[in-house]
Amino acid sequence: MSCSSIDLRGFLSLFRLPFSMSATLPAETETIFHSIPEALEDLKCGRMVIVVDDENRENEGDLICAAQFATPEVINFMATYGRGLICLAMQGSRLDELKIPLMVGQNTDSNQTAFTVSIDAGPELGVSTGISAADRARTIQAAIHPHTRPEDLRRPGHVFPLRAREGGVLKRAGHTEAAVDLAMLAGLYPAGVICEIQNPDGSMARLPQLIEFARQHNLKIITIAHLIEYRLRTERLVHRGAIATLPTEFGQFQVYGYRDTLNQVEHLALVKGDPTQFAAKPVLVRVHVECPLGDALGSLRCDCRRQLTAALKMIDHQGQGVLVYLRRQELSLIEQIKSYARQDLGLAETAPPAAMDLRDYGIGAQILRDVGVRKMRLISNTSRHISGLKGFGLEVAERVPLLLEEEDVNLHLKPSCPLSGKSEPQLYSSLGL
Repeated sequence: MSCSSIDLRGFLSLFRLPFSMSATLPAETETIFHSIPEALEDLKCGRMVIVVDDENRENEGDLICAAQFATPEVINFMATYGRGLICLAMQGSRLDELKIPLMVGQNTDSNQTAFTVSIDAGPELGVSTGISAADRARTIQAAIHPHTRPEDLRRPGHVFPLRAREGGVLKRAGHTEAAVDLAMLAGLYPAGVICEIQNPDGSMARLPQLIEFARQHNLKIITIAHLIEYRLRTERLVHRGAIATLPTEFGQFQVYGYRDTLNQVEHLALVKGDPTQFAAKPVLVRVHVECPLGDALGSLRCDCRRQLTAALKMIDHQGQGVLVYLRRQELSLIEQIKSYARQDLGLAETAPPAAMDLRDYGIGAQILRDVGVRKMRLISNTSRHISGLKGFGLEVAERVPLLLEEEDVNLHLKPSCPLSGKSEPQLYSSLGL
């Protein structure tokens, strides 16, 4: 696409699933979003894009421009039409070089937006009061210039730097991280200028207003969910560390060990059969989320162990297949025990079980791809459609029901697994579905 192209193109939403980090959008609005490559092309040309976040967060849209293209005209447009606070999203390493600390030591913001102290460039860099569009543009250029020293900046000022989380949107699904990620993916300096979009009456613009805003100003519009999906498809997030033979009571498997480069969490793949033959025909696949009390200790509060053993038996009987075992760094054994205690007292859960999100989805898909799977016979008891798999080079050729053996267990003791987010037996599924 050339820099002169500004035609609006439809972009089929890749994720309609209720992942915790994906935006749930009405069907009639799914086709209004542009692809990430289209947005990157505009950013390379110095244009702004609109980035919409998850409706479970702020459900807002921000104007985002690569910081190196922040001109007085860009700042004036943001101030005039965006109407929100104009901020500079930067990597933590650069903020440390400039000795720009966080605004507060204890962040109580619900979304953990990492504001630093505000800054202005000094008079020697051509900045006067600091508030004009020209002054703010100069301050932004000074902040990203490699020769700028800490003493060249005044504190406080009229530009508000934001400290992006290392790992970008794969660690925090915010506009701050999206701005830095987009600049990096576009091959530009890793910083972006962002501004929330408000309606003329001062209220926050939501999706219908953002769509109209994009149309009026010929701007590309994307979502953070699509940016997450794009990074999952284009970046290698897991590395295979070891392979060994694993004899089990369910048969002999090859166990593959993987490390997640984002969180340094280790995952497993139990492989039956010859992986070099996996590309020839659909392979039986199950993805299981770790539940220590269920998987290892046989807790009857959930069916996690029964699911695990049933899937392994099915794969062994088939003579070929893969079980991906995903571990969850952020989940707590103590919280699982507390959940059990609440059940003992007849109390309702204080929060729903943690669902798999786009990151878990991408990790599992990358592991399957690494062991040679291309087409899957997915062990799942749900018919819910899975979108976006083709982006990972995977395809569901068939769904195979997960068959659990009958046991003398009261189902009311197993409402859901507090760790994996699994619910009633008829809803058991793979890849978080």
